[in-house]
This record gives sequence, structure tokens and C-alpha cells, in this order.
Amino acid sequence: MNDDLPETDTQRLGSEIREVRKARGLTLKELASVVSCSTAYLSRIELGSANVSVELLQEISAALAVDPDWFFPEQSGEGPLERKHVVRAENRRALSGLYTRSAEELGFEDELLSSTLSGQCYLILSRFRPGAGTPPEPLEGYAFEGEQHAIVLTGEVELRLGDEMIVLREGDSFSYPSMIAHRFRNRTDQEATMIWAMSPIRITW
Repeated sequence: MNDDLPETDTQRLGSEIREVRKARGLTLKELASVVSCSTAYLSRIELGSANVSVELLQEISAALAVDPDWFFPEQSGEGPLERKHVVRAENRRALSGLYTRSAEELGFEDELLSSTLSGQCYLILSRFRPGAGTPPEPLEGYAFEGEQHAIVLTGEVELRLGDEMIVLREGDSFSYPSMIAHRFRNRTDQEATMIWAMSPIRITW
């Protein structure tokens, strides 16, 4: 499909299902095995050439651990390209509800700044509540394939990167291969915010 052409609602929904499925690390066959449709029909849904019933969407959403409403973001704008590619501040979608770990355990809550989860990377806004991000010791670090880039917008965040403890303040930025074990926490009494660019797409923490 030509990206310069507007998507139909069916195509947009199908592409979102595909993106979340891939971010969950599931194949078409694996997802189809736990919902009421064949692999071939699920493929057609993701390609936007087949409709999905309310009941089947509920099954797919449950299998992907996503609220069905997440697949229907508010879109505004005069033209189809604006509606497809621009995310107004009031229309951002929460990501934290898609994660396998709770916001309390992670220490932050995320909003999706990108218009979609497709592509090679995505942009998110993280909010670290005051005093959040202090799980039981020893502090587990996350490590996975890809890379992370970010800038601290407000506040102060402590980054544990490998064996080093690094304090990041407003305006500080960083990038590193995410195979290096890492973890963040906000030990101050003020909220901290960061904007991230991450690759590849990942919503299973």
C-alpha cells in the first residue's frame, strides 16, 4: 500500500493488530491458535482485506493483553495525512497498560508519541512519579536487543547502566545499546519526565 494514500479504518485496525502482535513476539500462527479464526483469515485482517467482528477483536485483544479500545485512537485534522501521522497532545495513547510489568514495579508511566507502532523505532514520553522506581534489591536490570536514546525534560533520574550509577538531570541526554543491563528510578520528591526513541518496537517489559 502506498503510504501517501489514506488508510481505511479496516486497514488501520489491521496494521495496529499486526504491530502489537509483532511487539509481543508472536507469529500469526501462534496468535491464531488461541483465537477463533484461521491463520489465513488473521493474515487478511492484518492486511486490511477482511473485517473483524466485535467478538473476534475482543479475543485478539485478550490474547495480546490489550484493551480493545486502544486500537481506536482519537485522530484529528483536516487532511488524511494529518489524521494519520500527527498526534495531538490530547490524543496520545497510554502504553503502560500494555506492559507485562506494572507502573509501580517499573517506576514510570509511558505515553506513545508516535502515530503508530510500525516502523523501525518509536517515540515515547515517560513520567517518573516522585520517589518511584525503587523495587526490592538487588535491583534487576533489563537487557534486550536494540538501542535506546533519550533526553531528560524535567527533574532528575538515576540510571543504573551496567555496574555504574549515573544521575541524569534536565537537559542531559544519552544513548546506549539496550543489551547493556539498565534500570531507572526517581529518588527525588519532584516528577521527572523523559522523551525516548527506542528500536526495535518493544512493549513486553
